[in-house]
Amino acid sequence: MTERKRVLSGNRPSGKLHLGHLFGALDNWVKLQEEYRCFYFVADWHALTTEYKDTDKIRESTLDMVADWLAVGLDPDHSVIFVQSSIKEHAELELLFAMFTRIARLERVPSYKEIQQETGRQDLDTIGFLSYPLLQAADILMYRAHYVPVGIDQMPHIELTRETARKFNELYGHVFDEPEGLLTEVPKVPGTDGRKMSKSYENAIFLSDSPEIVEKKVLPMKTDWRRQKRTDPGVPDECPVFDLHRIFSAPEVIDWAREGCSTAGIGCIDCKRKLLPRIYEALEPIQNRRAEINSKPDYVVDVLHAGNESARSFARETMDIVLDAMNFQVL
Repeated sequence: MTERKRVLSGNRPSGKLHLGHLFGALDNWVKLQEEYRCFYFVADWHALTTEYKDTDKIRESTLDMVADWLAVGLDPDHSVIFVQSSIKEHAELELLFAMFTRIARLERVPSYKEIQQETGRQDLDTIGFLSYPLLQAADILMYRAHYVPVGIDQMPHIELTRETARKFNELYGHVFDEPEGLLTEVPKVPGTDGRKMSKSYENAIFLSDSPEIVEKKVLPMKTDWRRQKRTDPGVPDECPVFDLHRIFSAPEVIDWAREGCSTAGIGCIDCKRKLLPRIYEALEPIQNRRAEINSKPDYVVDVLHAGNESARSFARETMDIVLDAMNFQVL
């Protein structure tokens, strides 16, 4: 029987997840685990690259995030779910890659300068932040992943990983296949202010939000600026509420919203109230599963312990292959 191809992806432990996480990554992760051998990890070392001054919440955020993963539908019987820092081989492989990776190459990764410029943070002029794309390469190549589900903005990181694999193979013989970015169409998930949904913008609808909280967030949402009065027609494709309808609503409701907005046949509050029950319906099963998970205090920890063991076993196998190729098995 042919072994299933492998997929690797991870997220920084950021605590509670929101609709942007659900439709930007997790829905796709759940689908992938049916076809591939999937490794999904908590990227806690990556969190340190920007949050090294505040580490108190990483453990709590890890457990909270993984509980949401499981509630959404990640299945530990089908996917290896683990914590990056529990697999020390990741750091070992990054160290070996660092021996032949030029600093100038890391400085050309677009996100290196972009994040510094966007945040204005001078405290990110660190080795850890500079080299985090190389740690990502180690994360991916450790599991000899064939595919990495990413958004288009992450493709430069995949290219660095492919370059790293090529360089290692040139130096020491073929060990790593070059992974491919698995680009998926991600729906536009706007926050309540119309910008991309993000906790840092304080515009997120969380997977754990009750119907009452969702209503308080959705009813004041910004809409198409053209609709200053009830009788003003709008442009649905430029309205964040309509973007949410396209994610949550049935085709006939989407058509109703498009027609009503563009002709001023409905008001924005009408449109929002039609959206609310669709969001509730999507969140309810997730919240029910999350309640079941919360009723078993040790369940998430047990899942991570089992996932760590599986990941560690695979990582040790990879490192044996790597060190043998490098003739570096001293003892």
